[in-house]
Amino acid sequence: MNNVQTPLLTATIRRQSLGLGLLALLLFIAGSWHQAIIGFDSRFVLFAQEMLRHGPGFFPTTYGQPYADYLATSTLLTWLLSLPLGQVTSLTAWLPTAIASALIVVLVYRLTAPYSRRWGLLSIALMLLSSTFISETRAVSLDQMLAAITLTVFYLGYAHDHFGAGKRLHWLYLLLILGFAVRGPIGLVVPTGVLCSYYLINRQWRQLLSFGLLALALLVACVGLLLLMAKLSGGESFMQDVIRMQFLGRMDGSEGSSSALYYFTSSMGNYALAYPLALLVLLAVALGGRHSPQPAEKLLLYCAAAGVLVMLGLSIPQAKKARYVLAMLPMAAIIAAYPFQVAQGRMFAWLRGLMLTLWALLPALLISALLFARSRYPEQLSHLTWVFGLLGLLQALSLLALFKPRLRPVGPAFAAVLAVWATYILVVEPLERVLYDTRTFTLRVHEQVMQQRAPVVLHGLGKDAKAIKYMVNLDCDQVPLFTQQASDLTPLQGPAWLVMSQADFEALKDPRFASIKPTLMGEFDKNPYVLLHLAKSSQP
Repeated sequence: MNNVQTPLLTATIRRQSLGLGLLALLLFIAGSWHQAIIGFDSRFVLFAQEMLRHGPGFFPTTYGQPYADYLATSTLLTWLLSLPLGQVTSLTAWLPTAIASALIVVLVYRLTAPYSRRWGLLSIALMLLSSTFISETRAVSLDQMLAAITLTVFYLGYAHDHFGAGKRLHWLYLLLILGFAVRGPIGLVVPTGVLCSYYLINRQWRQLLSFGLLALALLVACVGLLLLMAKLSGGESFMQDVIRMQFLGRMDGSEGSSSALYYFTSSMGNYALAYPLALLVLLAVALGGRHSPQPAEKLLLYCAAAGVLVMLGLSIPQAKKARYVLAMLPMAAIIAAYPFQVAQGRMFAWLRGLMLTLWALLPALLISALLFARSRYPEQLSHLTWVFGLLGLLQALSLLALFKPRLRPVGPAFAAVLAVWATYILVVEPLERVLYDTRTFTLRVHEQVMQQRAPVVLHGLGKDAKAIKYMVNLDCDQVPLFTQQASDLTPLQGPAWLVMSQADFEALKDPRFASIKPTLMGEFDKNPYVLLHLAKSSQP
């Protein structure tokens, strides 16, 4: 195929893409130095904390035991970054994901900028405005890492045919192995499927067959190695846990299930604005009639095929979560920004006007949303004056850029990006960490336990659920006792400390607890919790 750009232009775009990636990385890690750990991050931070204390292994550990759902790859990255500090922080935990997100920015620009720099910049802007992209970038996200690997595989295949790049087959297979190491079997299947969709649309049957067969052989080899490592780490029973959690559990719905159309419907909100706009753009392309597609429109078709394949393929397992299809977001963003690449077409003109209007008004819309949020959380959001000032400034700059042809539409788009990210980092994250705080109550409990040592019983927290959010704040090898039902407390003998929700405490019918006054009461993960001391004299 003919190249679409000169080597000089390629070098320029590479430098620009690296600059954009660096700026994106600085945005992604802004304010992440030492934030409290909440939510799903607690599990991965606990993995890294235990690895710091006990050293690396094939699988991460909780309570000193190997954890079957993941390989230790992402934990090893956090461990390496945390070694110089001697502790795991939000920055060392989030940095691998932030680097993956920055790589996605680089590759999206390199795919689109050879046709139009404006298309490249606006594709990035639409991607950065997605709420799922923002929340996953500011977290430990294996799915975001997989999205970066998937896009890299797609880029290598596309760049070889269209930009005169080398074939780099060794990199493709190394990336597939890395995808498996990060995300298990799905981490190899998704990038393989994306590149195969490109070969299929491009009618490159030889490449499709050879790459598909070699990827299948790699999958079989990686699965065999995974099971061997599982058996070496925890024996036959642990190997069965790995099979159940990484294979059967996701397929049969035992880890939760959703409808077959979940990704196609929920992405309207989870991946807005890029996903719904991409659907409208594809509709506009279809209504434009049949003609010989130009190179830019061919990229559109390749991205559409890749995105649809990701969503269809991941719709087969019963377990579904919005973040699982992050690999389709760069494709959707490229498609959604296409109206700024093509000049003709009434529907494309309407879409350009719609996007410009949304970008130009977004800072004002965020101000309105924050005013509503402050009325609901007056104590937590009492100091927003300077945030309003920042959003007001961005609104003014956006409107100014709107009436400057040289700055339109990139100016309003990136003013909207800065407004959304500033709101998330300065308002949403701090509010979440206040509402879902687990550290304050946990440390108060730990202080009481250290003053009067006795076994700690976590009642109703779930060994792999809220208990993880408790343990992540201690950073020590204390292994509590776990009880789930009220009947589990009957044989319990004092002295002991019991942590449970206030609702569970009030529902207890055991007379031993009727006269106990809680030693502590506080909020834990947005729920009232209590600490009880069961004295030795309270034995039956």
